[in-house]
Amino acid sequence: MTFDRKDYPNDVLLRLYRELLKPRLIEEKMLILLRQGKITKWFSGIGQEAISVGSTLALHSDEYILPLHRNLGVFTGRGVPLGRLFAQWQGKATGYTKGRDRSFHFGTNEHHIVGMISHLGPQLAVADGIALADLLDEKPRVTLTYSGDGGASEGDFHEALNVAAVWQLPVIFLIENNGYGLSTPSNEQFRFKSFVDKGPAYGMEAVQVDGNNVLEVYDKIYTLATDLRQNPRPVLVEALTFRMRGHEEASGTKYVPAELMQEWAAKDPVENYEKWLLAEGILSETARVQMRETIKQEIEKGWQETEAAPAPVADDARELADMYAPAPQLQVKKEELKDGSPAPAEEKEQLSTKEIRFIDAIQQGLRQSMQRYPELVLMGQDIAEYGGVFKITEGFVAEFGKGRVRNTPLCESAIVGAGLGLSIRGKKAMVEMQFADFVTCGFNQIVNNLAKSYYRWGQHADVVVRMPTGAGTAAGPFHSQSNEAWFTHVPGLKVVYPSNPHDAKGLLCAAFEDPNPVMYFEHKLLYRSLSGPVPEAYYTTPIGQAALAQEGDELSVITYGLGVHWALAACKELAIKADILDLRTLLPWDTEAVSRTVHKTGRVLILHEDTLTGGLGGELAAWIAEHCFSSLDAPVRRVASLDTAVPFAPPLEAGFLPQQRLREQLKALRDY
Repeated sequence: MTFDRKDYPNDVLLRLYRELLKPRLIEEKMLILLRQGKITKWFSGIGQEAISVGSTLALHSDEYILPLHRNLGVFTGRGVPLGRLFAQWQGKATGYTKGRDRSFHFGTNEHHIVGMISHLGPQLAVADGIALADLLDEKPRVTLTYSGDGGASEGDFHEALNVAAVWQLPVIFLIENNGYGLSTPSNEQFRFKSFVDKGPAYGMEAVQVDGNNVLEVYDKIYTLATDLRQNPRPVLVEALTFRMRGHEEASGTKYVPAELMQEWAAKDPVENYEKWLLAEGILSETARVQMRETIKQEIEKGWQETEAAPAPVADDARELADMYAPAPQLQVKKEELKDGSPAPAEEKEQLSTKEIRFIDAIQQGLRQSMQRYPELVLMGQDIAEYGGVFKITEGFVAEFGKGRVRNTPLCESAIVGAGLGLSIRGKKAMVEMQFADFVTCGFNQIVNNLAKSYYRWGQHADVVVRMPTGAGTAAGPFHSQSNEAWFTHVPGLKVVYPSNPHDAKGLLCAAFEDPNPVMYFEHKLLYRSLSGPVPEAYYTTPIGQAALAQEGDELSVITYGLGVHWALAACKELAIKADILDLRTLLPWDTEAVSRTVHKTGRVLILHEDTLTGGLGGELAAWIAEHCFSSLDAPVRRVASLDTAVPFAPPLEAGFLPQQRLREQLKALRDY
């Protein structure tokens, strides 16, 4: 192995050695503890340390790095306290996730590190978002994110590189090519010869380095980062290396040919660099011994701190509270009652309201939020000059610029992940799904990254995902689904679903005020068919509060979205005096309001457009049976769409939707 020191002074070369040695000595300690049964799992990076150390030391301390399993050198290179790092691995209360996640599944903004989730690829898009924030703020910074050769087979890899190239984001995508994805060799992962071949296909530079040569890695990343700060663009770097131990220790390495292990053992990054430093007189034998002893003492001190640290104590209230970042206390505005409903008619003259359509209310809330929050960035397919397929963002580019109103490639996963990256840099993001059905392509980012980041390591995800939803337009199975129940099952998300123009604006504004990820469902059929009075000034409708759309004492209909209008029409047609409770927020839903109406009428029908099985109605019915049983005068009834995909032909779609079944069930419930 050849080392070219170029013009780097001795202190840089020695710092590289010290930081290269530290993760190796930590690993040696952890492997002993693993055999002693004092730790339960270990992902070894032995043989790959030069990549983490060289790249970390090449960046500025305020530039984010997004590492993987085998990048211990990132954390030690950034000065993460060993006691707290070891506590994280042990699931102790003093760890970065308070025992809620393991190994490197955490981030620390103090050290500008964003850890992985087990799905590997999603962090690449988060790097895009961080880099986009720096670009918008005109900060000359780069972001560096890692991928393994196996993880590069994921769709997230393609999406993140494509978006970074299209937007010219200053991201270094560093591929640690160690020849195996767990036990699967490269020739069963991909057919190309080198990852360098991929760069030109995305329109970006690609270079290859010897991943076991710490000086070569440092120099290449240092040179690239210096250039990218002045000339922002993405670069793909392939680092050739080898993993000398199993994917994790239980896996072993029996699948690796013995001669391959011997070949790479001779390329050990620590031993070779140490020998060169000694040979060049840069490192003395005395300094070598002293450095090792000092690091070992530091490791032992950190381990003793961890041993003494308390194990986490389960506390239901704390766990539930920590699932969400604290939201602002939404003040009741003059134009709003305490339950969030519009003020009564006698106050309307003072409120400066205007009769506008549902779609105009969404546009107004979006525009006023953009004015209120200069850090808010809108992202979605065709939302810029074209204004989106429903024209909600028409004219926004002229008002706010293309930096904040961004057309995206068809990369839902990457764009949602970028939203989290923007949050990490203190911005807000809106992602428009062209149709709610398309959210499946970004599902993992939403339910595993956005929803869990605050609970895991205290990083809020200030992202609103707009979801044009619902049937009734003869759009068929892939443009008509009601998929809100997919998300009401996910702690960490908030789910809102307005039924009228007033709430459409108020809930959207509230969603942008809230630092948590909010799924905002907007029914397409209401866009241009429903109008109502909406205050012209900015206001919010509190998330988590239901509202009565109609009062009555014969029975209660609990519903949301278009279901509110179905219930109003059916009750009027059948002359039923019903409480019609509009949930408005589906997660967290208003248990107090549900309880009040159940106790009041004793007869309950739950209505939603979503299919019956697995819909939110089942959860509501179970809760009512458990908490309000003594007040019931009849069995709780559910009315929903058929348990089929949404059909295209209008007669079939009409049969799928629940309106006719609603009338039948209302009469049956009244007459019970």
